[in-house]
Amino acid sequence: MAAIFYGGFYMLLEPVAGSFLFPILLAWTAFSKSLTITSPAPTNKIAIAINLVSWLAQFYGHIVHEGRAPALLDNLVQALVLAPFFVFMEILFTLGYRPELQKRVKAAVQKELQKLKSLDASKTTKSN
Repeated sequence: MAAIFYGGFYMLLEPVAGSFLFPILLAWTAFSKSLTITSPAPTNKIAIAINLVSWLAQFYGHIVHEGRAPALLDNLVQALVLAPFFVFMEILFTLGYRPELQKRVKAAVQKELQKLKSLDASKTTKSN
Protein backbone atom coordinates (compact mmCIF):
# COMPACT_ATOMS: atom_id res chain seq x y z
CA MET A 1 0.00 0.00 0.00
CA ALA A 2 2.83 2.41 0.84
CA ALA A 3 4.46 1.85 -2.57
CA ILE A 4 1.19 2.77 -4.28
CA PHE A 5 0.83 5.92 -2.15
CA TYR A 6 4.43 6.99 -2.74
CA GLY A 7 4.36 6.17 -6.45
CA GLY A 8 1.03 7.88 -7.01
CA PHE A 9 2.13 10.98 -5.11
CA TYR A 10 5.41 11.12 -7.02
CA MET A 11 3.50 10.85 -10.31
CA LEU A 12 1.43 13.87 -9.27
CA LEU A 13 4.58 15.85 -8.44
CA GLU A 14 6.50 15.00 -11.63
CA PRO A 15 4.55 12.72 -14.00
CA VAL A 16 7.44 11.38 -16.10
CA ALA A 17 9.90 10.79 -13.25
CA GLY A 18 7.11 9.51 -11.00
CA SER A 19 5.98 7.08 -13.69
CA PHE A 20 9.53 5.80 -13.96
CA LEU A 21 9.93 5.42 -10.19
CA PHE A 22 6.50 3.85 -9.54
CA PRO A 23 7.30 0.39 -11.02
CA ILE A 24 10.67 0.43 -9.25
CA LEU A 25 8.89 0.99 -5.94
CA LEU A 26 6.42 -1.80 -6.69
CA ALA A 27 9.20 -4.20 -7.69
CA TRP A 28 11.25 -3.45 -4.55
CA THR A 29 8.15 -3.89 -2.42
CA ALA A 30 7.39 -7.27 -4.01
CA PHE A 31 11.04 -8.33 -3.66
CA SER A 32 11.23 -7.30 0.00
CA LYS A 33 7.92 -9.02 0.72
CA SER A 34 9.17 -12.26 -0.83
CA LEU A 35 12.38 -12.06 1.22
CA THR A 36 10.37 -11.46 4.38
CA ILE A 37 8.20 -14.51 3.66
CA THR A 38 11.06 -16.86 2.76
CA SER A 39 13.63 -15.72 5.35
CA PRO A 40 11.99 -13.46 7.93
CA ALA A 41 14.67 -13.46 10.65
CA PRO A 42 17.73 -12.51 8.59
CA THR A 43 15.73 -10.21 6.32
CA ASN A 44 14.36 -8.22 9.25
CA LYS A 45 17.80 -8.02 10.90
CA ILE A 46 19.36 -6.76 7.68
CA ALA A 47 16.55 -4.25 7.13
CA ILE A 48 16.87 -2.91 10.68
CA ALA A 49 20.66 -2.65 10.33
CA ILE A 50 20.39 -0.81 7.00
CA ASN A 51 17.84 1.61 8.44
CA LEU A 52 19.91 2.25 11.54
CA VAL A 53 23.12 2.87 9.58
CA SER A 54 21.26 5.08 7.09
CA TRP A 55 19.68 7.24 9.81
CA LEU A 56 23.00 7.57 11.64
CA ALA A 57 24.75 8.53 8.39
CA GLN A 58 22.07 11.10 7.66
CA PHE A 59 22.38 12.69 11.10
CA TYR A 60 26.18 12.62 10.88
CA GLY A 61 26.18 14.22 7.43
CA HIS A 62 23.74 16.95 8.35
CA ILE A 63 25.22 17.81 11.72
CA VAL A 64 28.93 17.50 10.92
CA HIS A 65 29.04 18.65 7.29
CA GLU A 66 26.07 21.03 7.09
CA GLY A 67 26.05 22.25 10.66
CA ARG A 68 22.34 21.67 11.15
CA ALA A 69 19.90 18.98 12.16
CA PRO A 70 18.21 16.93 9.41
CA ALA A 71 14.80 18.01 8.11
CA LEU A 72 13.30 15.08 10.01
CA LEU A 73 13.26 17.29 13.08
CA ASP A 74 11.49 20.14 11.24
CA ASN A 75 9.08 18.35 8.95
CA LEU A 76 8.47 14.61 9.16
CA VAL A 77 6.46 14.42 5.91
CA GLN A 78 9.21 16.20 3.99
CA ALA A 79 11.85 13.87 5.42
CA LEU A 80 9.98 10.62 4.85
CA VAL A 81 8.00 11.34 1.67
CA LEU A 82 9.67 14.13 -0.30
CA ALA A 83 13.35 13.49 0.46
CA PRO A 84 13.46 10.09 -1.29
CA PHE A 85 11.93 11.63 -4.41
CA PHE A 86 14.37 14.55 -4.24
CA VAL A 87 17.28 12.08 -4.21
CA PHE A 88 15.76 10.23 -7.18
CA MET A 89 15.37 13.52 -9.05
CA GLU A 90 19.01 14.40 -8.31
CA ILE A 91 20.05 11.09 -9.89
CA LEU A 92 17.91 11.83 -12.95
CA PHE A 93 19.35 15.35 -13.20
CA THR A 94 22.86 13.86 -13.18
CA LEU A 95 21.78 11.74 -16.15
CA GLY A 96 20.58 14.83 -18.03
CA TYR A 97 16.86 14.72 -17.21
CA ARG A 98 15.00 18.02 -17.77
CA PRO A 99 17.81 20.55 -17.36
CA GLU A 100 15.33 23.44 -17.17
CA LEU A 101 13.63 21.81 -14.18
CA GLN A 102 17.03 21.17 -12.60
CA LYS A 103 17.82 24.90 -12.85
CA ARG A 104 14.50 25.80 -11.20
CA VAL A 105 15.01 23.24 -8.42
CA LYS A 106 18.58 24.40 -7.78
CA ALA A 107 17.41 28.03 -7.62
CA ALA A 108 14.65 27.12 -5.16
CA VAL A 109 17.09 25.09 -3.03
CA GLN A 110 19.58 27.99 -2.98
CA LYS A 111 16.79 30.36 -1.94
CA GLU A 112 15.81 28.05 0.94
CA LEU A 113 19.47 27.66 1.98
CA GLN A 114 19.82 31.45 2.10
CA LYS A 115 16.72 31.65 4.32
CA LEU A 116 18.19 29.02 6.64
CA LYS A 117 21.55 30.81 6.78
CA SER A 118 19.81 34.11 7.56
CA LEU A 119 17.76 32.42 10.26
CA ASP A 120 20.87 30.81 11.75
CA ALA A 121 22.71 34.14 11.67
CA SER A 122 19.84 35.93 13.43
CA LYS A 123 19.72 33.21 16.10
CA THR A 124 23.47 33.53 16.65
CA THR A 125 23.20 37.33 16.91
CA LYS A 126 20.33 37.11 19.41
CA SER A 127 22.14 34.57 21.60
CA ASN A 128 25.27 36.77 21.83
